[in-house]
Formats: sequence, structure tokens, C-alpha cells
Amino acid sequence: MNPPAKLFLLAWALASSALAAQAATPRLPFPQHRVYAPGSLRPTVRNQTQQDADVLAAYQSWKSRYLAQAGTEPDGHPRYRVKTGTAAGSTTVSEGQGYGMLIVVHMAGADPDAQTIFDGLWEFALDHPSTIDSRLMDWHINANEVADPDGNDSAFDGDVDMALALLLAERQWGNAERFDYHTEALRVIAGIGASTLGPASRLPLLGDWVDPSGNDYNQYTVRTSDFVPGHFRAFGRATGDPLWTAAVTAVQAAVTTLQTEVSPATGLLPDFVVPVSANDHRPRPAPPGFLEGPDDGHYYYNAGRDPWRLGTDALISGDATSTAQARKLAQWVRGATSGDPLQIAGGYRLDGTPIGNFFTSFFASPFGVAAMLDPVGQAYLDAVYTAVRARVENYYEDSVTLLCLLVMSGNFLDPGSLFADGFETGNTSAWSQTVP
Repeated sequence: MNPPAKLFLLAWALASSALAAQAATPRLPFPQHRVYAPGSLRPTVRNQTQQDADVLAAYQSWKSRYLAQAGTEPDGHPRYRVKTGTAAGSTTVSEGQGYGMLIVVHMAGADPDAQTIFDGLWEFALDHPSTIDSRLMDWHINANEVADPDGNDSAFDGDVDMALALLLAERQWGNAERFDYHTEALRVIAGIGASTLGPASRLPLLGDWVDPSGNDYNQYTVRTSDFVPGHFRAFGRATGDPLWTAAVTAVQAAVTTLQTEVSPATGLLPDFVVPVSANDHRPRPAPPGFLEGPDDGHYYYNAGRDPWRLGTDALISGDATSTAQARKLAQWVRGATSGDPLQIAGGYRLDGTPIGNFFTSFFASPFGVAAMLDPVGQAYLDAVYTAVRARVENYYEDSVTLLCLLVMSGNFLDPGSLFADGFETGNTSAWSQTVP
């Protein structure tokens, strides 16, 4: 190795050591072993130590496959992005940055570089704002970071996960380091509320590009996997804004309507919904080709996240409505697969007819979260956990599965309930019935 190369490596090592030294000591180091809502289940097929090891192994695999350094800032801090594949040239989407920030903030303590990575993920997001509302992130970034000619606007799910992760980062590391996470979170939450929440519907818009009163896309044409009442509760606690109480009510009402009027036998929700008519805003499955493809009105690769999103809210908040909605999904799938989660199909029509004749952890792991709300679902929960705990597929499947493993292992945190439940006094119970 020539002298200049040695000097470069020495300088890089010193800079890396300095950055690591600046990281705050995590207040909530992994593992946490939170206590969820009374009556909920936990996997019993492996003990707590083994479950923690499963999460850590899944994290290490996810990190090695999908996390990439994306250069450095002028001040020397590294930037990071989540790739949508294992190849170096894989793109990044805001959804992935949100998943990454949620995952990494939970792994602080187990990963000594967690805060450096978290800050680098957030820096990358800041460097790629939506051209419509700069408080939100551009949804699609090419590996070379050249602007996408198809648009540089936002997608709802990425922004809400990043906002929740920032609130968790405040609880994890405080606000005295590189970023004031509280201020950053409030700025994103304000952008979400102003640009991606229906002014009349209080439902999540697909992104800031949607005209709430538009014809083809509007505040009643929505994605069910954006129904994240747990996030909204946390935003309400952080801001004191009743807007988020209204958002919880709106998404829960939409789910109840769909499960009652459209899919009473299964409880399944479609990827996308549209209103019955211009004057009747009740949700109905979107037609084929509404936004992404022929399965837009089916339980497919967007709605597959719903049992995880609704179930996590029920476990954290103890809310009766979210519990009933998630439980309906869990009880249906247990019966539809005769108690064998390996029979979970790759998507369903809303009447329960399978679409894809294959098994993937993407559809199975969210049902595992929902099974935690099923009083007689212990065996099914254990079987789901066994099926997905060590499975490796692709970016989307592995990211969702890792987040579900955090929930199933009792290690998922909620910033709102931590605050309400006496976080500052070190209380380790995450469950709280306090709502916005």
C-alpha cells in the first residue's frame, strides 16, 4: 500500500472514531422486552433470549444486504440509504428510508453505530426533499441521485415512518447531538398534516401530489396500508393537535366500513380504495389499474401490511377498535389456512380466494402480529413466528418481516406511550391507554 493510501485510511479511521465517540448513550438499548396490552399473546415457541437473537440476526442480514453508505456530507458525516435490492445500483424509495430509520433506532445498543447510521439515513432524506412540500421526502431516488424525470414528490408511508422514527430517536438519544430530533419530527408531522391528509376526509393522501378535490385521485382515493392509527396517536401526543385524533377516527371508520360492507367474511382490505361516488364517500375497492396494476382492488402487496399496522396499534394502545379489526384478520387467516401459516397465499381477493400460489414472509409476518390479538391463536402465532424468523427474501419482504419480528419479540417501542407511561422515570412498560 502506498503512503497516500495509508494516510487516507488513517484519516478515515480517525474520523470514524470521532463520529462514533460523539454518539449518545442509548436510553432504550435493544432488547427492551416491552409489555403490550393486557390479554395479548407473545410467541412461546422460542424463549426471550432466542427471540432477541432472531431479531439481531435478521437485523445483521438486513443491514448487510440493503444498507449502503451514500457518500459524506461536507462536514464529514456519512450519509446512508436503504436499497431496494442487493445490487449497488439499486434505487432508494422513501418507504425504505422510513423502514430503515424505524429499524435502526430500535437496534441502538446492539449496534454501536446505530445513531451514526440513523443520522445518515435522515441526512439522505433531507438531501432529497419533495419538490411540492420540502418538509417531505422525494419518494424515488436513483442510485446516482440524479432527479427522476417522472416526478420528485412524496409518498405517505415513507414520511409517517420517518416522523415516528424521529420521535423515537428523541427518546433514544435526546436532542443534544447532531440533530434536534424533536424539532425535525414536528416539521415532518406538520408537512404530513398540511400536504398529505385530506382536509375534509382526514384520510391519508397517496402523496403531496394529490389534489384533495381532484377527479382521478383525491382525498377519498387512498391506500389502506397508510392507515396507521398508532403513528397518528403518537403525533397527537407530540403536537397536541386534534387533527391526529380526527385521523385515527377516520381511518378506523374506513376499515370498519370495508370489513362490514365489503369483506364481512374475511376482514381483508384492498390495496387501494375509491369512494362509492362523488357524493357518497364510503370506501370501496379500487378498480384494476387504478394506480399500480390489476390487483389494486385486492389484498395484495400494499394491503399485506395492514395486519401489522393495525395490530401494532392495538398492542401498544389497547384500543378496542384496532383490536377487533386486527383480530378479525387473524381469525380469518387461521381458519382459511387450517392452522398452517405455510398455506398463506401470495395475496387474496377480498372474498378469500387466493391470488398467488406461493408462500412469502411478506404476507405471513404481518398476520403473526395480528395473531397476537387472537385469544385462541397461540399455536398459530408460534407457527408463523417459526416460519418467518430466519427467512431471507428481498428488500420489501425482509424489511417488513424484521419490523414484525420486533413487534412479536416484544421489542417495538412507541414514543407516545413511553412519554405517557413515565419514560423519564425509567418505567419499562410500554402499554398505555392514553389516546390523543
